[in-house]
Amino acid sequence: MSIPLRQNLRMASYLMHKRLTRTEKYPLIVELEPLFVCNLACPGCGKIQYPTEVLRRRLTPEDAFAAIEESGAPMVSIAGGEPLLHPQIEEIVTGLIARKRFVYLCTNAVLLQRKLERFKPSPYFSWVVHLDGLKDRHDAAVDREGVFDEAVAAIRAAKKAGFRVTTNSTFFTNDSPKTIRSVLDFLNDDLKVDAMMISPAYAYEKAPDQEHFLGVRQTQELFKEAFADGHRKKWRINHTPLFLDFLEGKVDYQCTPWGIPSYSIFGWQRPCYLMGDGYTATYKELLETTDWSKYGRGNDPRCDNCMAHCGYEPTAVLATMRSLRESVRAAVGTH
Repeated sequence: MSIPLRQNLRMASYLMHKRLTRTEKYPLIVELEPLFVCNLACPGCGKIQYPTEVLRRRLTPEDAFAAIEESGAPMVSIAGGEPLLHPQIEEIVTGLIARKRFVYLCTNAVLLQRKLERFKPSPYFSWVVHLDGLKDRHDAAVDREGVFDEAVAAIRAAKKAGFRVTTNSTFFTNDSPKTIRSVLDFLNDDLKVDAMMISPAYAYEKAPDQEHFLGVRQTQELFKEAFADGHRKKWRINHTPLFLDFLEGKVDYQCTPWGIPSYSIFGWQRPCYLMGDGYTATYKELLETTDWSKYGRGNDPRCDNCMAHCGYEPTAVLATMRSLRESVRAAVGTH
C-alpha cells in the first residue's frame, strides 16, 4: 500500500466527521510555502521570479503553526522555493509533527544529504523528492547537470536512515509514455521509494518556459498510453484510483480549489497555489470572500488546461468517499 494505514485511517475519520457535520468546504492538505527562494532555476517554475525583497522573506514557525491550526487540515505539504534553505525548517517540521499533522517536505534534494541528520524518521513525516525523469530528462527540467545523481544519492541515504521517501514527477509536452514509464519503473523497482506522485504541468504565468505545458487532450492521451497494459497497477502511486482515471480521461471532474489551499508569506492565496488573485489573512476569510464559481474549466480561461492535483485530487477523494466500491478500491490500492 503506497499510503500508510495510519494516514488512511486519519483521513477517513476526518472526512467522515466533515460529512456528518455537513461541512461544505474544508481543506484536505495545506500547501505551506515558507519561502520562495530556491537554489535551482527550473524553466517550468515561476516562483523565483519574485523581486529580491520578496525572496528574502521567510514565514515564521509561529505563523505556520497558527495557519495550520486554523485550517484544521490533517496533512501539510511544505513546498517553496526550496524549504531546506529556510533556517528554521527543522523547527517547523518538528512543530507540525508534534501537532500530529502528516508532513510532506518537498525538496529538489540538492541539500538533503547535508541536512538529513537534522531530522528524525517519524510515521508522520515523509520526504518528497522532485524527479521529473531519468538523468538527462531531469537535469534538463531543472536546468543544471548533476542534479539527478544528487537526488538519487539523497533518496538512497534517506531510505537507509529509515525515512519514508515519496517522489513527485511533473510531466510536460516533451515527455512521452516511454519517458513516464521509464522514470516510474526506476523509482518503483530500482530506488524502491515508498510512493510516487505525478502531475501534468500547469502553465505558471511567470515561468520562463511557456512552450511545454500540456493541454487537457494531450494530458489524457499521454497518461492513457503510459498507463496501458497494466502498468499503473504495479507502481506505488500516491493518488486515488479516481484521480488516475481522471488523468486518463475516463472520468471528468470540476475543480475543488479550496481542498488544497496555499499559505505563504503573503497569507492564504486565492484561489489556489497555482494562481494569484489576491490573499487573505485567514482560511475562514479565504472560504467566505472568494467567489469560487469564477474558477475551473469553462469559467476562467487560465483554468482551461489545468488538471493539477491541487484542484482535482480533492474532488477525486470526495467522489471516492461517496462510493463503497471506490472506497474499497482505494483502500486496497487497486489502481
